Amino acid sequence: MSQDKDEIASVNTVPSPYDDAMDALSSLITKRSRADKSNNGDRFDILFDYIKMLELEEPIKQMTVIHVAGTKGKGSTCTFTESILRSCGFHTGLFTSPHLIDVRERIRLDGSDICEEKFLEYFWWCWDRLKERTSNEVPMPTYFRFLALLAFKIFAAEQVDVVILEVGLGGKFDATNVVESPVVCGIASLGYDHMEILGNTLGQIAGEKAGIFKSGVPAFTVPQPEEARAVLVQKASELGVNLQEADPLHTSDLHLGLEGEHQYINAGLAVALCSTWLQRTGHVGMNNLNQNTPLPEKFIRGLATASLQGRAQIVPDLLIESESPGDLVFYLDGAHSPESMDACAKWFCLATKEDRSPSYNQSNNDAKGSHKSGKNGPLGKNPTQILLFNCMSVRDPQLLLPRLINACASHGVHFKKALFVPNTSVYYKVGTALPTADTQVDISWQMTLQRVWESLIVGEKGRDPKNAELTYNDDTENPDNSKVFTSLPLAINWLRDSVQKDQSVRFQVLVTGSLHLVGDSLRLIK
Repeated sequence: MSQDKDEIASVNTVPSPYDDAMDALSSLITKRSRADKSNNGDRFDILFDYIKMLELEEPIKQMTVIHVAGTKGKGSTCTFTESILRSCGFHTGLFTSPHLIDVRERIRLDGSDICEEKFLEYFWWCWDRLKERTSNEVPMPTYFRFLALLAFKIFAAEQVDVVILEVGLGGKFDATNVVESPVVCGIASLGYDHMEILGNTLGQIAGEKAGIFKSGVPAFTVPQPEEARAVLVQKASELGVNLQEADPLHTSDLHLGLEGEHQYINAGLAVALCSTWLQRTGHVGMNNLNQNTPLPEKFIRGLATASLQGRAQIVPDLLIESESPGDLVFYLDGAHSPESMDACAKWFCLATKEDRSPSYNQSNNDAKGSHKSGKNGPLGKNPTQILLFNCMSVRDPQLLLPRLINACASHGVHFKKALFVPNTSVYYKVGTALPTADTQVDISWQMTLQRVWESLIVGEKGRDPKNAELTYNDDTENPDNSKVFTSLPLAINWLRDSVQKDQSVRFQVLVTGSLHLVGDSLRLIK
């Protein structure tokens, strides 16, 4: 019997061609800190050497590109933009980052992740050519740069009509900024993030993002803090860029595919980018859209059908679904800056409030063919809000956690427990499988997050005597308001066990602070 098991194990461990590609890609991840200030844009000019090696100079010049930078909302803006133009009948290419589960999410054709077969074909074409032509002076590109070059190769070979590029980090020295004449540029909302690289003031951050402006290419932004706006205006003026502020869309009469009130700002920017792209590429019949002109039907359809994993996403835990529908629901949002914490908190509070309303519960039950109500059904259960959190150690939890707690408290939501976990994904390895649990995992950062949380909660409880504690603190060595787990699977198992032990509660779990954590959670619960 053991021999059979060994044989099965050996069969299962044979790497697939896709695993081989992921191993090759992982070898490009640099171990040094992203915040190394000595790199002067990390030899940005070397990107043009790679483009020559891959014979992409002419194809990139031919592309009609929409280029978007920003601190928060740039991924959503790009998603809306792609969805609108696809709805208008165009063959679209979208490059975004990071991915949540599979690296192919970063390169999308007509709204879908590139298929594995095409990915592998183009991956090895680029890899082999670069391996052959790089040297000590011009080494292999780093991970993100390789993916950007691969995206350009794919979009050229697949002859897309429009390329939508989301800046990875900053703007000026980002790999996507090799595009020298985009059709239109956009700057989404600016705030404090990646300060270790981009600068400590909003002005410095805005200066880096404005690095995507090109002489004579129109650009749009959204309402910005004054310090950031002033820098954007100045940089635009220096380059002869016509910079306009895109109006947010009205919330009253338009449904968006991405949840949250802040998405109406991103959608407004996307509409401005699309209408400008259509005009500048000679697609007649498109008037300049503004607050007073009704949106074309195709725009409305594109905005309504846009979808983006890990942003304001609600996923019931299917593993306990059969026993108790809706008893464990995950609310996932990759917010990781102070401003996005506000938006995330507001969305979570409104979404859970809706979930607590009798009509929501009854219609949910009806949809599942169950008419339970009263003590044993969701109507009789106490909804309990739990936080599942991690953030990168370069971020300041003293800026993130108070924003989250205060924004939730202002809507009457108080977390009964916060769970802190390390991300399961590791920064030096790319792949779709979850790595095996590391028994030697370092949780010192999670302990720091817990200390910050406990100090904040003690203060909050002083103001709010109604905030009762959970009764299942089965680990007396841990503080009452939080727990640290050495792995995400352990935390999720604790949530499942707790819900099954106490039939009177159901958990609404907000997963936030890190897109990596959101991606890892999706792998485990979907």
